[in-house]
Amino acid sequence: MCGIVGIAVTPESPAPDRELLERMCDSLAHRGPDDASVDVRNGVGLGIRRLAIIDVAGGKQPYFNEDGTVRAVFNGEIYNFGELREQLQNEGHRFNSRADGEVIVHLWEKYGVDFPKHLNGMFAIAVHDARRRALLLVRDRLGIKPLYYLRTSSALAFGSELKALLEYGSFDRRLNLDAVAAFLAWEYVPFPSTLLEGVRKLAPGAQLLVELDSLEGEVVQWWTIPPPRSTGSETRSRLEWGDAVAAKLRESVQRRLVADVPLGAFLSGGVDSSLIVAAMGSTTAFSIGFDDPSYSELEWARRVARHLGVEHRTEVIHPKAVELFDRLMHFMDDPIGDFSIFPTYLVSRVARDGVTVALSGDGGDELFGGYETYAAQHLAKLWNRVPSFLRRGLIEKGIRRLRPRPEKKGLVNKARRFVEGLGYDEKLAHARWRVFLEDALRSSLFTHEAAEAMSADWEAHVHRLFAEAGARAELDRSLFVDVRSYLTDNCLVKVDRMSMACSLEVRVPFLDHELVELAFSVPPEFKLSRGRTKPLLKQIAASQVPRECVYRAKEGFSIPMKHWLRAEFRPLLEELLDEKLIADGGVFRPEAIRRLKDEHQAAVANHSHILWSLLVFQDWRERWRI
Repeated sequence: MCGIVGIAVTPESPAPDRELLERMCDSLAHRGPDDASVDVRNGVGLGIRRLAIIDVAGGKQPYFNEDGTVRAVFNGEIYNFGELREQLQNEGHRFNSRADGEVIVHLWEKYGVDFPKHLNGMFAIAVHDARRRALLLVRDRLGIKPLYYLRTSSALAFGSELKALLEYGSFDRRLNLDAVAAFLAWEYVPFPSTLLEGVRKLAPGAQLLVELDSLEGEVVQWWTIPPPRSTGSETRSRLEWGDAVAAKLRESVQRRLVADVPLGAFLSGGVDSSLIVAAMGSTTAFSIGFDDPSYSELEWARRVARHLGVEHRTEVIHPKAVELFDRLMHFMDDPIGDFSIFPTYLVSRVARDGVTVALSGDGGDELFGGYETYAAQHLAKLWNRVPSFLRRGLIEKGIRRLRPRPEKKGLVNKARRFVEGLGYDEKLAHARWRVFLEDALRSSLFTHEAAEAMSADWEAHVHRLFAEAGARAELDRSLFVDVRSYLTDNCLVKVDRMSMACSLEVRVPFLDHELVELAFSVPPEFKLSRGRTKPLLKQIAASQVPRECVYRAKEGFSIPMKHWLRAEFRPLLEELLDEKLIADGGVFRPEAIRRLKDEHQAAVANHSHILWSLLVFQDWRERWRI
């Protein structure tokens, strides 16, 4: 795991500045505390901060081919590098290390732009070919590893995190107002946009080939989730599908156990992480809990660990929330509004005390139907059969009048959230329950000037992804959308930034592309059955861990933010959402934010999601002087 940076310039421009590249690298020191290197030649500068995982002593970057005409830096891991290396050596290629990434330069020589198709792993890669005068940027299939880039009239710069490009500095830091609207609605900015007009995220499964004489090039999709093939497997029973998925998951986990450093796993006590730990066998599992029992799953994690007989390190967290906020926001230079950055960081910190690599269960929900939004969409179809005068005129009005309850979920809170989601466009399908900025609030929140400058199509990426999903079953179209949006731009960003803040590498076995392709071939009724989520994975898990740990309500990895905003975070809320500061920013109306704060503090409404996103945005803007 590493952080990479680079600058390419036009032939008539001065060579990339080495000191600038070093500063860009230093901004990513947390991603790679073990080594740093900058290499400038032929108008292209490449930089790397390394977290040593494989070939600790010898795996230095950049990697070179035999005559030095091809260089590469990369962030991530290539799990099938052993087989690739053997094939390449048999064809006469020579290697200088045991590192996984060295196969990249030789695969480029052999396959050109098609080389990523031969990789199994998570990666963000930059390859410079001096003979071809080309620079190739590549991101892994699912977007596990990040890659940002920007173009100016005479240069192209890239980096693993936005802060490296902010260090680069030679561009107009103009706020992308459409991205701000999307951020407040979804709690993430959909790729390829960022909150800055000039900076782009390379899409998952995409590559950018740049001709160095002109710095021109276009983004090309080299992989996407393929449509299910008709192979006769549709006649499999649920038991047979379970066996196939379990075997592929075990295979994926075993691939991800290659390391020359200590390795463990996150364990929440839920289905996905329990399956990962079970497939690992002997390992060390790490879990955290909170004082509030409605937000803590620690007891479930303990039960799973005892059953599997693994070493289990736990910690009940009493976080100093405000102090932690400042640290975590430094790593959120491309911010998300997900509360669970806190527990993700804290469990990463606990794990880093014992290991350098941890496996996580991320991706299981998006592949196998684990979210309540899928069940909500199923329920909405049944709900629409209720006569409108009763449904809208009586029941929904009554639910909206209910005050939110203090616990995490509960019947009242779930009913209110269900009714809120029904108010959005039905074309958003399950994604209606991911939106946190309803139309009325959107209209009152932005200043007239800001609203005039932005498009009205804040949901465009969801509509685009539904179109890309094609002629799949309805549930699989929703899963496709979540894999290509919520997973990529929220969940994986959270895991990458918070684990890297602790210099911890996290591997995600559910996102092995072979398992992803298999999951999208599983019949939808085995992923959502009569409103019950994830039946196939639960079937697999029930044979390996206690049934009571499997068949229980899904909690999610979160914190009591709605309470924190009324207590620990209240001074920070008043500071960053100060009316003068808001007015000077020119984006939001102070009176709209004042109303949100007042209603939340009085507990007549739960505005924690939108208030937290506003808080994060304002901190981001102040911190990076945007």
